[in-house]
Amino acid sequence: MYYKGIYHLFYQYNPKGAVWGNIVWAHSVSKDLINWEALEPAIYPSKPFDIKGCWSGSATVLPGNKPVIFYTGIDPQGKQIQNYAIPSNSSDPYLRQWTKPADNPIAVAGFKMNKTAFRDPTTAWKIDGHWRMLVGGRRNQRGIAHLYRSRDFKKWTKAQHPLHSVPNTGMWECPDFYPVALFGEAGQNASAFGPNVKHVLKVSLDATRFEYYTLGEYFPSRDKYVVDMDSIDGWDGLRYDYGNFYASKTFFDPVRDRRILWGWANESDTPQDDVSKGWAGIQTIPRKVWLDPNRKQLLQWPVEEIETLRSQNVRLSEQKLKLGDRIEVEEITAAQADVDVTFSIPNLDKAEPFDPSWTNAQDLCSRKGSSVQGGVGPFGLLTLASQKLEEYTPVFFRVFKAQYKHVVLLCSDARSSSLRNIGLYKPSFAGFVDVDLSEKKQLSLRSLIDHSVVESFGAGGKTCVTSRVYPTLAVFGDAHLFVFNNGTETITVDLNAWSMRKPNKMNN
Repeated sequence: MYYKGIYHLFYQYNPKGAVWGNIVWAHSVSKDLINWEALEPAIYPSKPFDIKGCWSGSATVLPGNKPVIFYTGIDPQGKQIQNYAIPSNSSDPYLRQWTKPADNPIAVAGFKMNKTAFRDPTTAWKIDGHWRMLVGGRRNQRGIAHLYRSRDFKKWTKAQHPLHSVPNTGMWECPDFYPVALFGEAGQNASAFGPNVKHVLKVSLDATRFEYYTLGEYFPSRDKYVVDMDSIDGWDGLRYDYGNFYASKTFFDPVRDRRILWGWANESDTPQDDVSKGWAGIQTIPRKVWLDPNRKQLLQWPVEEIETLRSQNVRLSEQKLKLGDRIEVEEITAAQADVDVTFSIPNLDKAEPFDPSWTNAQDLCSRKGSSVQGGVGPFGLLTLASQKLEEYTPVFFRVFKAQYKHVVLLCSDARSSSLRNIGLYKPSFAGFVDVDLSEKKQLSLRSLIDHSVVESFGAGGKTCVTSRVYPTLAVFGDAHLFVFNNGTETITVDLNAWSMRKPNKMNN
């Protein structure tokens, strides 16, 4: 949230190590979203209603600039209950201390509800004199967004029906519900409503460790969310990010009139690795999020403040790449870089036929990786690469010809990212890109490379893929960056890349 000139980031944290347990709300502050200072934890287990953990939640800034935290506490019996906290001293812009009022908890699971699947309250919104918030839940395998209402922001009553639920989706963690403008990129505060907005419902699925969102229409009079007809509501639906990205949250930034999205790039997702259960990971670059003009999906882009870290610049203009060509992008720090590239495709005739059964982008990326020769592609970047390519993380496009249109695949393939094989999760992540190549035969790609994280934004933010990787050779000054083409169609490349400086303050 933003409060009195300062951005506040709260996040789940175990002060004793990168394993599950001892969960507190860590607290960091920034004036520019780039330089961060760590403060003392905002809240930590101290009361009967949270003695076994202060789990995820949200912040709401009430009228009069009054911040409130909602969070899930774990009681002595292990039940998940919803609590709130307020600043001990609201005149302190750093909000260093928080108070848990005695009238906690504000929401307890009912008799027929799953008390161990009831968590992560959202930012609240107010329409027609009533505040609302959501709490994620599960009944058997039905994912649920429980709805609660309040007039005074203290006494909360569960609505008879959830805002939304979907069978066979499992537990809905970290729900997020917010409006986006139908026109333009301006953000909307949580209570915005009317004919000029559409609503987004995002859930983090515990069963898949991926996040999914839908677009739809919100009816406050019935407190019902109706998903758009062409928005898939389930595991095959839209994602913010088709890679290593989870437990995200958005907030409205009133300073620059935008909505900002933030998530975790997790250290590991393999079930055998206990680290994954502790959410060991790092925050991704904050992203601005808004509605695509086609109104069928969201667009995402790194916040503009990240560009203040750019330094040494190198360009490639109208560089032709034939089959098998690989050109190194030199004179920048390849281990920490911002790369913006446009690929121009002279002709689409050589695109490979698309099999309609290829519905899973990640499986398709595994089958047709960067080393598998194609027609139009694969072409893209080899990031965090060693000199002789013993290690590299390719981020690339591949174009297929379907019956009525071209299908574009964006991959970020970690399988060759590290020589380390034991205990390391190295998946091939991918998503399809909803872009029409019939008018303009170009594809853009922006990748932010930061030592162990590669965040990629395809086609202006239509499809995003984050990979968390651990090279052993391609580190620091021994990391290299290449642009490549392994398709029979010659590709023209225009590239702009920058070395990225470290922030002055990195949570210190």
